[in-house]
Amino acid sequence: MNFKVENLEEKNMVKLIIEASDEEFEKGIQAAYIKNRSKIAIPGFRKGKAPRNIIEKMYGKEVFFEDGANEIVGELYEKAAKESGLDIVSQPSIEAVTLEAGKPFVFSAEIAVKPEVTLGEYKGIEVEKTEVYVTDDDVNEEIDKTRKQNSRTVTVEDRPVADGDTAIIDFEGFVDGVAFAGGKGENYSLVIGSHSFIDTFEEQLIGKNIGEEVEVNVTFPEDYHAEELKGKPAMFKVTVKEIKVEELPELDDEFASEVSDFETLAEYKEDVAKTIRERKETEAKNAKEDKVMNKIVENAAMDIPEAMINTQVRQMTEEFAQRLQMQGLSMEQYMQFTGLTPAKILEEMKPQALTRIKSRLVLEAVAKAENITISDEEVEKELADMAANYKMELDKVKKIMGEEEIEAMKRDLEVQKAVKLVVDSAKEV
Repeated sequence: MNFKVENLEEKNMVKLIIEASDEEFEKGIQAAYIKNRSKIAIPGFRKGKAPRNIIEKMYGKEVFFEDGANEIVGELYEKAAKESGLDIVSQPSIEAVTLEAGKPFVFSAEIAVKPEVTLGEYKGIEVEKTEVYVTDDDVNEEIDKTRKQNSRTVTVEDRPVADGDTAIIDFEGFVDGVAFAGGKGENYSLVIGSHSFIDTFEEQLIGKNIGEEVEVNVTFPEDYHAEELKGKPAMFKVTVKEIKVEELPELDDEFASEVSDFETLAEYKEDVAKTIRERKETEAKNAKEDKVMNKIVENAAMDIPEAMINTQVRQMTEEFAQRLQMQGLSMEQYMQFTGLTPAKILEEMKPQALTRIKSRLVLEAVAKAENITISDEEVEKELADMAANYKMELDKVKKIMGEEEIEAMKRDLEVQKAVKLVVDSAKEV
């Protein structure tokens, strides 16, 4: 294998021109023949038993060229990428250059390389201070969440529907006097005031009694997802079957003792206030870090190639899909529920991807400028912490990680130190 590197017009984009040796291409063609021979029928031979030279004679010398090239492209690209010494930051865009009899197999791989960063001011950055304080409203709001979590639902029979109630309803919708698909429901639980139904549907149920049949008139919004209903006036026949209300526990010492480790409401409130303060302090710390990072990224200069952004977006999409899967949801289901397309999801992730890339590049540049290094002892501690977290033996963690992963971990630790350096040096005003 031979290769050469060509710089492209777009900044930080290069092309690897890779030429396979005769032996390498022959290896790929033979692999393609073995993989495909069972699909080829040749008169006089049992299916899958025809020799390669007979197949090539019948279908042409180049019959296995494309599949043979595909067999070796990945391996040759990886080898050339490693030997080139380039700091590659994108997936390759592969294209055949020469794939014909009597000539060497040549292909190209367009890739993005890590951009150079010109740092601006990054130490002593001034950012607006985030004040941390806890109000009585903060405490009461937090306690109300706990009360709601411990509430019980009771049925109300002596009054009509009120705002905040859960009404159990049957309904059927009509447009121009004709029932439409998807407009019917039975025993539906509707929280009045949740605005989960269109227009003033919920408000028109307020004041209605159990067993009462109501005509609810609404207009579908112009951007409604069903094309045939956009902007159309509709009438729903609704029957209120039940009225339910959330009953909160009394706010007293007994409640405090049931939901916490404290015997009195006063002690419980004090602990809630402490928890809120700790959370707000963490939020303030994160806010400071974000402000500092935004400024040092703004002060720096770098050219980010589109291919690098696209690679980051794909990685973020895969991470998002994994998080959905942990919640029992597939990406296909998510797109159905949200109405988003794969292209729209990728487009929406681009700004965040660009921010991630710039932040990482700047922090790596800071680590280099400040000669930040990670000692063997720090690596050992990090690995030991990982082993403890995963309840595994340290040697097993090291074996699983491998040298490349451990080097990547060291770079991550360098970046963490760089974050601490720039944040600690920042001034809050």
